[in-house]
Parts: sequence; structure tokens; C-alpha cells
Amino acid sequence: MDKFTSHTGKVVALDRANIDTDQIIPKQFLQKTTRTGFAEHLFHDWRYLDYDGTEPNPDFVLNKPESAGASVLLARENFGCGSSREHAPWAIQEFGFKVVIAPSFADIFFGNCINIGMVPVVLAADVIDSLFADYHQSELQLTVDLTSMTVKHGNSQYPFSLTEFQRYCLQNGIDAVGWTLQKKDKIKAYEEALPAWQ
Repeated sequence: MDKFTSHTGKVVALDRANIDTDQIIPKQFLQKTTRTGFAEHLFHDWRYLDYDGTEPNPDFVLNKPESAGASVLLARENFGCGSSREHAPWAIQEFGFKVVIAPSFADIFFGNCINIGMVPVVLAADVIDSLFADYHQSELQLTVDLTSMTVKHGNSQYPFSLTEFQRYCLQNGIDAVGWTLQKKDKIKAYEEALPAWQ
């Protein structure tokens, strides 16, 4: 996965709470085991007026011309709740988002984001309210910086937190498996030192 240090991007906002993984990527589109091919079905039931996805819903925010090129997704609390499908963050990332900002996330969704190099940012509810208000006034751009661990908006900076391990993985572009493979010499030495009966 790509390394993440800092990203400045246009915001698109979904003013809904409890957006679950079935709304992010409905179950009928989960036949693949690769990480590609899901973006076209992101928020399918909201983006389209028909089941087949041929008639875009002009009222849905992602279909509006002003949302084109957005790379920061702003949402309300408990984002990514529901089942633990990894396809949900895959679809969001493939659509072009690099950061998701919300007051809270479902734990498994949060971890799945880290594992693919997409940054989930938790900010206080009042800060989220303020960002939504600014978004509805004019185009909103934010900078998410892992060095300072802040979200920057104009002259304002909002701190957020990740574990040191999560931050290390994002900044170095490795997931948990990649991190483990860095230790393969130690793993091999440990295995070779084990008694044969083990």
C-alpha cells in the first residue's frame, strides 16, 4: 500500500449517522476477492434510482458535479458499523477517498482502513458540526497530517490520535502482515531454536 504522511483534499460530506457496511457496499456486489471493482457500487442504493445502477440519483451528494475529485469523506458517528466486510473500505478507497473523518467508527472498519492505507480520523462531535457548517457554506479543503497528528482547516488545527503502530504502518506503507514479514529472520531463528518435539 502507499505511504501516507500528509494529504490535502476536497471534502464531500455525508450528513448521516450509523452508515453501515451494507449501505457502503451492498451484499450483492461482494463476489470478488480482489480489492478492485467495488467503487462503481459504493453507496449503490443511494447513488442510483434503479437496482442495476444505470440511473444516477441527482440528489445524492456523490453524484453532484461539485463533489468531483473529493478525497476526504466527512460523516457522522458510528461510521462503518454492521458486518466486518473489508470490501467497504476497499470501495471507499477505490472511489478516490484517502481519509474518512467522523466522530466515531466501528472498530473493525477502523482497523480495516488502517490495513489498506486509508486514514480514519476521529474528531469531536462539535468539531464535526463546525466542519459540516463550513462545508455547506462553500467548498471545504482539509489537510490531514500524520507528522503533527492534526487536521488543518484554514488557521485552525484539530488534533486526532492513532496508536504508534497504526501511525508507523500508515507512514511506511505496510500492513500488519508486511510488518510481520520484516521480522522473518527473527521468526526463523525462533523456529529453528525450538526443540524437535514442539
